[in-house]
Formats: sequence, C-alpha cells, structure tokens
Amino acid sequence: MDVIDAINTRRAYRSLAPVAITEELVRDLARCAQLAPTCNNNQPARFVFVWEPAMLEKMKPVFNRGNAWCHADSMMVAVCAEKEADCLIYDREYYLFDTGLQTAFLILRATELGLVAHPIAGYSPKAVRAVLGIPDTMQVITLVNIGRHADAISPVLSEKQIHDETHRPERLPLEQVAFFNRWPREEGGERRDENT
Repeated sequence: MDVIDAINTRRAYRSLAPVAITEELVRDLARCAQLAPTCNNNQPARFVFVWEPAMLEKMKPVFNRGNAWCHADSMMVAVCAEKEADCLIYDREYYLFDTGLQTAFLILRATELGLVAHPIAGYSPKAVRAVLGIPDTMQVITLVNIGRHADAISPVLSEKQIHDETHRPERLPLEQVAFFNRWPREEGGERRDENT
C-alpha cells in the first residue's frame, strides 16, 4: 500500500473487532510518529499506548456516552503535548500542529497495517490523566482507538454513527477549502471563487 492508498483507505470506523497488539507493533507506530516533520525537530507529542486488558478496562469510564464503541478497542493511544515543548514564535504556538502531524503519521501507518485508528474528542482529559498518570502540565489532545474493522455493525452505535459506518462522510467541495494564489474576494456578500 502506498501513501495515497492509505489516505483513501483510512476510515474512522467505530465497529471494532479484536486484534493482537505486540510491543513490535507499538514501537512501529511510535517510530512512524517520530518521523513526522516538526518545528526544529522538537517532536512535542507524547504517546501513551494502552493495550493491557486491565488498563483498557480502567479507561472505559473516561469516554463520553456516545463513544461507548471505544470499549471494544484493542489498544488506545493517549496523545499528549505541552505548549512549551515546541516552537513559540510570537503568537504562533506550533505544538498542536506538530502533534497533529505526528498523530497523522501514526494513523496512516496503522491504516497501512490493516488497522482502524480512530481519533476522538469525546473523553474527559482529567480522567485520562488520572488513570494513566499523565502530568497536569500535559494537554491530552486526542485518544486514538485502534482495532480491526469488524464485519458486523457495533450494537452500541447511534443511527448517525451507523450511517457514517456504512457511507464515507462527505467532504466539503474542494473549492471551499483550496484557493489558488490568493484568498477569494467577496463581492456583494458572496464569495467570488477565482479558482475557475
């Protein structure tokens, strides 16, 4: 699988089936995250890989109700960073951007390996820090839920989640997100698209 295949294949599935997690797999994913470009090569992200069954059980209460599907994870990765660990250039704080790049590399590698790697926002950062012993100075930016895509739809999914599971969610039209050579002008309250 090449990069474009991984990008096209990647989906945020919620119906997860078990997959064997090994230390070799964890090191592979972590190494790929390390190879992402970051400001001054600061590598601000820190990843807590959780796959022992007892620890996954302790993590269940941290998820919001709509993320009960996460209880089927084979592994959960807490992605953390702190602002001071990366470039601070005037009003630009790079740690969130760089952590996103590092996480994207991890997700694409997991996809290449045939796994689902679904990042979420629906959790309690305070609870995550308490369960995993993460210092209060670290911001828990996302949890990436890892498993194998199940053949059957998870029974805990909502109607919208089931729809998203069976249909790739639409992306915005490219003309709304990519502009050629300059920001489009607005005339008479309407944006004039100069890309065409």
